[in-house]
Amino acid sequence: MGRVSGMQRGFFLLLAMSVVVALTAAAVFLYGRTPVDDAPLIESFEECAAAGYPVAVSYPLQCRTPDGRMFVEDIGNSLEKEDLIRLTLPRPNDIVTSPLVLEGEARGFWFFEASFPVRLEDEEGTVFAQHYAQAEDEWMTEEFVPFRSEFVFAQPISGRGRLILEKDNPSGLPEHADALVVPVRFGE
Repeated sequence: MGRVSGMQRGFFLLLAMSVVVALTAAAVFLYGRTPVDDAPLIESFEECAAAGYPVAVSYPLQCRTPDGRMFVEDIGNSLEKEDLIRLTLPRPNDIVTSPLVLEGEARGFWFFEASFPVRLEDEEGTVFAQHYAQAEDEWMTEEFVPFRSEFVFAQPISGRGRLILEKDNPSGLPEHADALVVPVRFGE
């Protein structure tokens, strides 16, 4: 007499699930939002990572929000230029301070008279520091040549900017212009 049949258990389980679905539907109808809607508005890789969403260990890093949107870390044009110029110090999105030390390697044709121009810009594109990188080996080659630069700069107001390593272009012709653009953050 006190036993519940399998059919009755199935009925009670179905009834319980129906109640949960009905309550969820009622909450969405009454409040007009889902749990994902309560999440902060994410518009960049940095915001996604700061919100604690999963970051894929890849290059560049990638972060996915619960609603399926994917944000990719800005590394400038490092991947597109890696067969021409490679910056080992600083890396994209590193915090840079003065004096700034640059190290890397570039194809010999990136240089002219063993150097090429380097500049720092703030977020708005205002140039606030200019210098040059110097070849540390024979630059009259098409192979990679190590370079180094060290220069002092005044701390900008904004927290982010770009480091730009330009191919030296003594002709001034636009078809010979090229640059590696690396996003950086400014520290104290």
